[in-house]
Parts: sequence; structure tokens; C-alpha cells
Amino acid sequence: MSVLDHRKPDLRSHGRDVRAAGTAARIDIRELSWSSLALQVPAWQGLAQRALEANVFYEPSFALAAAPLFGDGVRALTAWSGDGRQDMLGFLPLRSARWRYGLPLPVHVGWTHPFAPLGTPLVDRDRADAVLQAMLEHMAGQFVLLPLLPETGPVAAALAAALARTNFAEARFGSHERALLQPARNRADYLNRTIGGGKRKELRRQRRRLAEQGALRLLTCRERPCVAEALDAFLTLEGKGWKGRAGMAAALQPTVATFMRRAVTDLFARSQARIDRLVLDDRTLAAAITLRSGEAAWFWKIAYDEDFARHSPGVQLACDLTDALLAEPGVHRVDSCATADHPMINRLWRERLALSDRLIAAGKTAIPFPVVTALDSARRRATSLARSVRDTLRG
Repeated sequence: MSVLDHRKPDLRSHGRDVRAAGTAARIDIRELSWSSLALQVPAWQGLAQRALEANVFYEPSFALAAAPLFGDGVRALTAWSGDGRQDMLGFLPLRSARWRYGLPLPVHVGWTHPFAPLGTPLVDRDRADAVLQAMLEHMAGQFVLLPLLPETGPVAAALAAALARTNFAEARFGSHERALLQPARNRADYLNRTIGGGKRKELRRQRRRLAEQGALRLLTCRERPCVAEALDAFLTLEGKGWKGRAGMAAALQPTVATFMRRAVTDLFARSQARIDRLVLDDRTLAAAITLRSGEAAWFWKIAYDEDFARHSPGVQLACDLTDALLAEPGVHRVDSCATADHPMINRLWRERLALSDRLIAAGKTAIPFPVVTALDSARRRATSLARSVRDTLRG
């Protein structure tokens, strides 16, 4: 029976002597269920604070809230120091997809879902290469698919080093870019450089028209007492828009709304979230939820009142939030969480985050790696075709 089988006991562990910085240091690998992870929150949160690269979607506040809705069959591959201190050094949640290619060929797929568009594992900044190597070696003889990994950055470099040492094969699929806010200089003058003069003039005109109708202001919620009101305003706006008409709004799905309330509230308690609203008198015209971890932030959700669409309230709020985030101490980069070529945020934020899905053969496998890469390519082509047909029928 392969690793990460949900029928296994709650915890499996083994140790590996992995060379890091020229010394042998033991790293224990354990596979944990959600119930076991809930008992390890202090160690897990400690790892998040020491992580080489932040991923708020893999932190306890967000992941434990999402698990009841999106985490069925997911187990976490965790790395621990073997020196008696029992520090968590790595966290990578995976789901075993046994019939991904229509064949009984298990592939362990990194956990992402519609509300968590990033698959960067949490690894201790001081032992990242060794941790990733130990995790890959733990899955010897298996195929691993890590979706939505940044193409560059410290974790990408650590993974490349681990793959080089193990000589494990890798292939990349689904490469794309999404908007990122990470100016190298002149942060205070950012939007004047990214938005053309004609568009800036039009946005100012629209804002004046809004202000003529009442008191227009930006409200920012950072503390727990205002979370419920601000989140209710967001959910109401989303429910009134196209997601509501399509039956996809969180307010129409009690389990989704419950997850969002828990995740956002818990992150607020750790000063890792904010909700910004553009308000006309007492009416919310647009609302945005931004999450944060360390030096990184995520422009997670935005909704706007379509009755005021001609005044572009969503764009107005995105501009206000951009200025606020650029002035925020300690925030170095903001992930838009958007699709590639998003028509709104791509015009405001000009930096790009390159992402891809990494398929890895962890050592010698029963089926040759080129066969599996061909199967994955065929699956992706079939999925893309099915989506095109669906969209055409809907249109």
C-alpha cells in the first residue's frame, strides 16, 4: 500500500539523515490527518512564521477552516526535527488521485481548491532543501503533482536543489502568469505609472459622479469587532452579482459561507486579514478581502454593486487598496489570486507571478515517467476541450 493512503493509521513516521549545510541532521516525516493536525497548531503556526516562503492558504487558520469543505481524502506530509525539539519543519497537504488518468495509477496531488489558488509548501527557511528532499524520498516510487507552484523564488530554488540531489525526474505543465503587485521602486507613484492618462481621467470623473450622490468614503476593517459587519457586506454584494445569479455566491452555499466566516475571523484574530469597503452614505458599493502572512499578502476576494457599474466601483476600490497596500509597512508583494489575463487587475498591477504544475517521479517507478507525462498532457487537453464545449453551450 502506497504512502498517503487514507486507510492507513493516523500517523506514519520515519526518519532520514539528510545532509544540510555540510552536516547530517535527522528529519522525521509523518503523515497526519486533519484531526491530528488540529492538535499540532502551535508547531504548525511556528513553521508558518519561519517559512522560507509564505502561503496563507496552508496556515492553520485557513486550512483547518477549509478542511471540512475541501479537505476530504487529504493528508499532510509533515517534516519534524529529529533532535528532540520536535519543531515542525515542513507541511505539504496531498490527496491521492487513484484514477487521475483513467488507470489504476495513483498520483499524489498537492492540495489546492477554488478558494486556495497556491500550492507552495511551507518549509523551514533554514533547512528548506533538506526538508523537501526528505519529503520526496518519503514518496519513493510514487508520482507527485504539485499544482500552482511559483516558477521562481526561494521555494522553487530549494525544490530545484532537492531534485538535483535526488536525480528525480520533473515535468512542468500549465505554465501561466497572474497579476502581482511588487514594484521595485517608486511605490508612492505606482498607479500613475501603470494606468494610462486617459483611464486615470475617466476614473476621476466616475469618482466625482459618485461623490455627487452622497458621502463617499473608504472603510477599512482590521479588528475583530467589525469583521461580521464587513464580511456580511461582502457576502451580500457577491450574492447580488453574477455569482448570485449563477448560484455560485457564498451566501447561497451555507457550508462555503461558514468556511469563509471561520477562516477570515481566525485570520483577523492574528492580524492577518483586512476588509476594505467603498461606501456611499451607508451603502457598500464594493468590498475586498485581503489576507496576509509575513511580507506577503493576497488580494483574495472582491465584489461590487452592479447597480453602480457605470462608475466602476470595483476598480475604484482596487485603486484605493493598491495605494493602501503599497504604503503598508512590511508588505513587499501582493498576489492578485486572479486568473491569467484578468481584464481588471492586469491593467492596474504590472508585475507578474509565473506559476506551473510540477509532476515529479520520486525515484524508480513502475511506469516510465514519459508515459505518465504523456497521460497528463492528454488529460489536460481533454479537460480544456470539455471546458470550451461547456462555455460554448452556455454562451
